[in-house]
Amino acid sequence: MPKEIVHTDEAPEAVGAYSQATTAGELVFTAGQIPLTPDGDLLADAPVDRQTEQALDNLVAVLREAGAGVEDVLKTTVLLADIDDFETVNETYATYFREEPPARSAVQAGALPKGVAVEIEAVAAVD
Repeated sequence: MPKEIVHTDEAPEAVGAYSQATTAGELVFTAGQIPLTPDGDLLADAPVDRQTEQALDNLVAVLREAGAGVEDVLKTTVLLADIDDFETVNETYATYFREEPPARSAVQAGALPKGVAVEIEAVAAVD
């Protein structure tokens, strides 16, 4: 099963040597999404709930381009600059994954790209 590249203008361009997502068979692997708007505005100084919202909006846009939705997400990884932000991030996250939430890991990272507070990636299944 060949790898396919996923790209959408509804999420920010990759800021490095990676794709927004790739697919192989019925699986979608997204890159980590940060609070960067599709227009290139970095929200690193915004409150963490707003940063989380933007990262998840980006994730949803990439998943949609790959033919998936939040209901198809099997696993997410949430990277936090500060683990003390976990409760706030979790509250926002829960509004996107209301029913049958995916498995999830959440960890504090030493630092995140561009000085943001949160980065979120996902693995999803598509038909």
